[in-house]
Amino acid sequence: MENSVTRKEFLLKTSKAAVGATAIAGLSSLITTASTKANAKVTPWPWPYTQLDPEAVRIQAHYLYWNDKDCCSGTFGGITSALVTALGDPWTNLPLEIMLYGRGGGNAWGVLCGCLNGAAALISLVTTKAQSGPLISELWGWYTQAELPTDQGNQVAINGQYLVHNYDQELLQNISGSPLCHASVTEWCIAANKKVSDMERKERCARITGDVAVKTVEILNAFFAGTFTSTYTDPATVTACLSCHGSAVFNNVMTKMNCEPCHGNPHGASSVAEIGGSAASFKLSQNYPNPFNPSTKIQFSLPQTEKVKLEIYDIQGNLVKSLVDYDLYQAGNYEVMWDGKDNHGRQVSSGIYFAKMHAGKFAQTKKMNLVK
Repeated sequence: MENSVTRKEFLLKTSKAAVGATAIAGLSSLITTASTKANAKVTPWPWPYTQLDPEAVRIQAHYLYWNDKDCCSGTFGGITSALVTALGDPWTNLPLEIMLYGRGGGNAWGVLCGCLNGAAALISLVTTKAQSGPLISELWGWYTQAELPTDQGNQVAINGQYLVHNYDQELLQNISGSPLCHASVTEWCIAANKKVSDMERKERCARITGDVAVKTVEILNAFFAGTFTSTYTDPATVTACLSCHGSAVFNNVMTKMNCEPCHGNPHGASSVAEIGGSAASFKLSQNYPNPFNPSTKIQFSLPQTEKVKLEIYDIQGNLVKSLVDYDLYQAGNYEVMWDGKDNHGRQVSSGIYFAKMHAGKFAQTKKMNLVK
């Protein structure tokens, strides 16, 4: 007896066969892809590093900044380009454009400086997690306390040694006090009386791109040579902040950077009065009365618009009171009173104290005597 197959049964069997064939083909494709990936060469992390010439890296990083790679990829690529030449694989397979997002403090958001972002990524690629922490802190701490662009960064321009010559004159140096892009750029623009869009500001960032690349290479060269020693310590303002807001008390702040360039000191607000007259030069006047008890007045003068920081320190160098916290003042003469209390509102004891003023590159200190 012949078996008859209905049209419905035929279509059902045909569909099952097609699905099976497709599944087999897909599985075969997966196996082939997996085999291909399995045969690919994978470089284990951390990636290899070798001793590099910091000054050669500086020139390349500066060049990349001006050739559409900006700060983050500029610092990162300045170093990886040297590693491509020195080591080849795996560095030949890493596009420096992966760091373009970091430009302008992260797509122009002004947060972490792009140079530091790119440098930290490079450090993290060639060291373990435990090893990278101290190296990154050393780099970022240096950035917040160094006068940038560095003397060498300026000198290379004056000597005409950069590959791009948009501006070869000396640039004003300043200490940003912060690893944040917007703080660093704003502080410099105020000090130099320049706009963000000015050529000098762009060249400043190009030179710092090279400066950070140099410092990163110096740190890594020392680390892999076994000679690295950390020199950065948290500033007194951070230590003072964390004494209350750190893990021992409130435990609601986690930071290593100085908050005051952006936020000021909420404990140290003081009334600053303009007393009139023009100022021919920067000046911190002797407090009066002196000796004093319990309060004294301090005058300062500014010949131009500038951000001012005025603090009181004890004889051991400990920060006692922040009277003016990186506040912007126009040219003129000013007066502020210190009531003999610290940042926590506690009356300080008799002794020698020092009023320290910073305004741009100007710095001056006056000795004061509190007698009870």
